[in-house]
Amino acid sequence: MSQNPSPQDHDELAGTEQPFVQHLMELRDRLLYCIYGVVLAVALLAFWPGPSGLIDFIAQPIKAHMPPDTKLIAVGVFSPFFVPLKVLMMVGVLAVLPWLMYQLWAFVAPGLYSHEKRFALPLITFGSILAYTGIAFVQFFVLDKMFAFIQSFTPDSVAATPDVASYVEAILSLYLAFGLAFQVPIVVMLLVRVGLVELDKLKSFRGYFIVLAFVIAAVVTPPDVISQLALAIPMCLLYEVGLLAAGWFVKDSKRTEGAAAE
Repeated sequence: MSQNPSPQDHDELAGTEQPFVQHLMELRDRLLYCIYGVVLAVALLAFWPGPSGLIDFIAQPIKAHMPPDTKLIAVGVFSPFFVPLKVLMMVGVLAVLPWLMYQLWAFVAPGLYSHEKRFALPLITFGSILAYTGIAFVQFFVLDKMFAFIQSFTPDSVAATPDVASYVEAILSLYLAFGLAFQVPIVVMLLVRVGLVELDKLKSFRGYFIVLAFVIAAVVTPPDVISQLALAIPMCLLYEVGLLAAGWFVKDSKRTEGAAAE
């Protein structure tokens, strides 16, 4: 007598494979959507607040610790053109980061199971929020404390007039470093969710991660103690957040599997 297959035996992705060329076409479309989003954001930002407004905003932390009426200087011949363009591109990409993350999710979504899709979208949203939080932390806290610390060592006989191109490159690297470092909870949850590492092992790795966080902070931040502590301490705290969230996901997965078995 034949047995009907149980719902657990059914593979919902069976028969959904697509040709390689179709995958390439889908990738092309998603990349075009990403480019359209960035171009639209850059065009809107060029109209308002404009390159000057953006540079004035990101330069506030360092100008607050410079003598009154002192401006950043442009040493390079083409700096007055390329620096505003670089800032426009940077802010444009940051403005549409959720859109870019969505295009990535939409590309891989057809190859995911239903429970994986339910997990992926909140993860992308959470990751975008964490990235924005890390960048805002740099802009409104780290840069102010860092430049106050650095300027305290400047002799009275020296006029600190930084180059705008060097300043933009420095803060870009900090934005990237903090935006990636604030993804620690996402990495922890993914490691546990896909079964690469058990939650108990990650908890026992806590002490090693603290050392690793300070090593990473020493490598990717400027050589001042303020920015290093500002990166290492949040990484350690976010690691604990990731452990808590991973524990919740483990309990949710067991609850879901138990309900499916019943």
